[in-house]
Amino acid sequence: MSDTCAMLGGVEIKSLSPVFVGRADELTALTDALSRATAGEPQALLVAGEAGVGKTRLLEEFLREARARGTTVAVGGCVEIGADGLPFAPFSAALRALRRALPDAFATAAEGHEGELARLLPELGDTAGSEPNGEDSTARLFELAVRLLERVAADHTVVLALEDLHWADTSTRHLLAYLLRTLSRGRLAVVATYRSDDIHRRHPLRPLLAELERLRTVRRIDLPRFTRTEVHRQLTGILAAEPEPALVDQIFLRSDGNAFFVEELVVSHENGCTAGGLTDSLRDLLLVRVEQLPEDAEKVVRVVAEGGSTVEYDLLAAVVRLGEDDLIEALRAAVGANILLAAPDGDGYRFRHSLVREAVSDDLLPGERSRLNRRYAEALEADPALVRAEERTTRLASYWYHAHDAAKALPVVLRAAAEARRRHAYAEQLGLLERAMELWDDVPDDVRAGLRPIDHAEGYPACGCDPETAPLHYLDLLAETAVAARLCGERERALKIVKRALRLLESDGDDPQRAAWFWTDYSRLISNLGRGDGWAEIAKAQELVRGLPPSAVHAKVLAVAAGWGMIHAPGPESLAAAERAVEYARLVEDEPIELHARLTLGTLLIDAGDVATGVATMYEVRDRTVELGLVSEASRSYTNLASGLESVGRSGEAVEVATEGVAYAQRHGLRDSEGWVLGNLVESQLSLGLWDDADREAHRLRRIAYSSSKPRGSACLKLGDLALLRGELDTAAQYVARARGVYEAHDPVPQYVVPLGRLEMTLAAAQGRLADARSLLADAVEDGFAPGIHRYAWPLLLAAATAEADARGLPAAEDGRAGTLALVRTTARRLAAPVPLWEAYALFVAAELARAEGRDEPGRWAELAAALAALERPYELARARHRWADALLVAGGGRDQVANLLREAHEVAVRLGARPLREDTELLAARARLSLTAASPDRCPAPDEDDAFGLTPREQDVLRLVAEGRTNRQIAEELFISPKTASVHVSNILAKLGVSGRGEAAALAHRLHLVPAGPR
Repeated sequence: MSDTCAMLGGVEIKSLSPVFVGRADELTALTDALSRATAGEPQALLVAGEAGVGKTRLLEEFLREARARGTTVAVGGCVEIGADGLPFAPFSAALRALRRALPDAFATAAEGHEGELARLLPELGDTAGSEPNGEDSTARLFELAVRLLERVAADHTVVLALEDLHWADTSTRHLLAYLLRTLSRGRLAVVATYRSDDIHRRHPLRPLLAELERLRTVRRIDLPRFTRTEVHRQLTGILAAEPEPALVDQIFLRSDGNAFFVEELVVSHENGCTAGGLTDSLRDLLLVRVEQLPEDAEKVVRVVAEGGSTVEYDLLAAVVRLGEDDLIEALRAAVGANILLAAPDGDGYRFRHSLVREAVSDDLLPGERSRLNRRYAEALEADPALVRAEERTTRLASYWYHAHDAAKALPVVLRAAAEARRRHAYAEQLGLLERAMELWDDVPDDVRAGLRPIDHAEGYPACGCDPETAPLHYLDLLAETAVAARLCGERERALKIVKRALRLLESDGDDPQRAAWFWTDYSRLISNLGRGDGWAEIAKAQELVRGLPPSAVHAKVLAVAAGWGMIHAPGPESLAAAERAVEYARLVEDEPIELHARLTLGTLLIDAGDVATGVATMYEVRDRTVELGLVSEASRSYTNLASGLESVGRSGEAVEVATEGVAYAQRHGLRDSEGWVLGNLVESQLSLGLWDDADREAHRLRRIAYSSSKPRGSACLKLGDLALLRGELDTAAQYVARARGVYEAHDPVPQYVVPLGRLEMTLAAAQGRLADARSLLADAVEDGFAPGIHRYAWPLLLAAATAEADARGLPAAEDGRAGTLALVRTTARRLAAPVPLWEAYALFVAAELARAEGRDEPGRWAELAAALAALERPYELARARHRWADALLVAGGGRDQVANLLREAHEVAVRLGARPLREDTELLAARARLSLTAASPDRCPAPDEDDAFGLTPREQDVLRLVAEGRTNRQIAEELFISPKTASVHVSNILAKLGVSGRGEAAALAHRLHLVPAGPR
């Protein structure tokens, strides 16, 4: 504590109640939460109440109890200057307190990430060498912050208290939401307070509260006003005597049970003001004690009210312009009147209650407010050390802005925006840049000419000029504002800014590089907003830079075009764009753009069939980005490399790369990137037959991918695949619906649309809805498949051919069969099969087509099994062996060979939990009188062929007619039974077969030869 604060330490506070009144239930709820946190169950509580109702007092009592239990307490308060761009203020204060209380534990928890965490707590180091700004930089910072708290709280019980959320800056709100959504371990209790009466319909905190109240892990505590009994107890404590009943009634009536108003009314009464003489205006009530202060003290209070939530003593001294003795006496009077308090760190002063501060500030005249802000700004410019370094620029920008001096304000507002960006506080950066746009026209030309582009990102400035000497153009300001809006999630605002810039470029003259930059950003925005695929805008940008000298913008445009092509239309044009992007990036020595383009190039080379070069390129990019510390790009390289390896059948290698990529993303706090690479890991685990691992990781992906919808959709796709493979049709249908809900809201790209179509088609066929399956196939292949889409197209065609083969013999399936088989065959001829995996799939499709046409030849299945045996696809191999055995039996092949094939297929089906395949192999073995377990007996004691699935002869007759598409009445007429009896038989059949409908029953009956097949 400063000497000045120490001199004031003995001042008596008269109106504050020495007795903690009421709130027993609320305090119990807080202490119970603390006990659960101490036991290792993280807690989150929101304390809500109107201004003055006693939130701070309740929190103080709770924190006193927490400290008595040996708990580490870290408190941070939101400040009103947050609206002017001071990001993360309460978290910075709380982390500072936590570091001071547990220095060793804090240092250990932050080790390796000090540069990134310095964006929250600047004392940790320099942010210059940490990850640059990008789409996932904020999420990464948040993840590291949560991990820091969890690690510190692993061995220490910690209470993180955040006060006055109604003033929270946007970045603080986002970080708090992330913390409460993801906090899963540690002895940590998070308690946040806010004014409920301030949360109007458009208050920025309102959406956050709605989100948090949906979380089962967050508990809300509402503080009601005091009852008359509680007001009586409060008065007794303040007066240290039993109050008169009339006084209790009077103050209870006037205060309406608000604890703070009770205190103010008591002071008014003790100073000789009668309650009846008080004005009905709350502001006048709050100003009563201020106006009774000595002149110098009242002046100091008014100066403090305009300086921010807390004003440092030295800054106050410079602004108030009183002698030191006079200033101390004035402060003594203000503290003694319980209007001001020493700040918790002892380095300044703040109002005891923000309501008084607001009243004093509102009472200032407009000219008086501007003058005070100018004096604050001049004092801070004269001595920047008067405030903390991380607050200096933001506060100076606020002071000059509110002093209405545009020429002084604009340069410092731009510096404050740059600082906010370096802290990944893009919402605050956006607010400051919009303020700069507001000031722009009011600033003299000579001042604007002296401004320089600050920290422009993503290929800017587009003019190719030296940012150290080139003046700041208004378009540069728009570009930075658009990027900030996009990075903080305000895409609609970003789109409006980009449109405004393009209109200016259209009317103001020729500036193709800037225009190309804006068109590229426009493309990204409309794609993200689901308003198009963005290609027309990218094409416009390419046209603008065509023929111009190489530049970073040119390289960026080509890289974006190649990336678009990689996802939407891989082929020669996209490959050429990627090669040119690499070339241009090298010419302008922009290695990050070069690495980004080379990663895209590697994927396109694989798609084009040059697998060795493509994979080697992607490995080189992965290693270089890791070496350079380009964390986001390195994580992207892990994701794309794992996907590329899977696409060529190197699934084991893909699992190794993806596992390493997941660990890398976790290590660097990239939760969104972790989701992307985790989706690829699950895909490769499915291929390798690691279904239990895939199930576990897919569910984890659903949990962590709450902010990235496409990875969440990918998890649903994989879980839907698993459910189908295990015969859980209802579960598969639920995942199909969830995946479709995700992807329908986005730009449709083949890597999502084709697998989703395959899953829907397979589900429809399994449910006996063959007509729907055929329609889905027709939709999927209508526009053909671009080069590189074969990895998604071959499984689709295999599913279609298998559905037709399984339905062969169903009368209802014959109409349209020939056309569907022709469509599959024609599409297959146009598909690439550049590696053994897809060559095997081509054989698989051909074999299923032959089976669908009654040409089930053992030789085809033998060739397929040989091809699959060399690959990492145990489930597909088991399927091929089962079909091979079936074909051999029909052709009169060797029983020993059939038995071995079925045993091998059955073993895999049992190990994987593939119930449909297991049942198929068991039934085929039973019908052939072959043992699946005995090593020697050729025949097994299988049930009679007519007893398969426990169907009686009569039920088999009914099933035959169901498979022919007969109704219950038609079945009754043919079998000379009543329709009711037919209905009972059908119900029993559905139950025994484990299916949900007649279509499924018919499909299963034909697939398993439970009824005679059609003519071969």
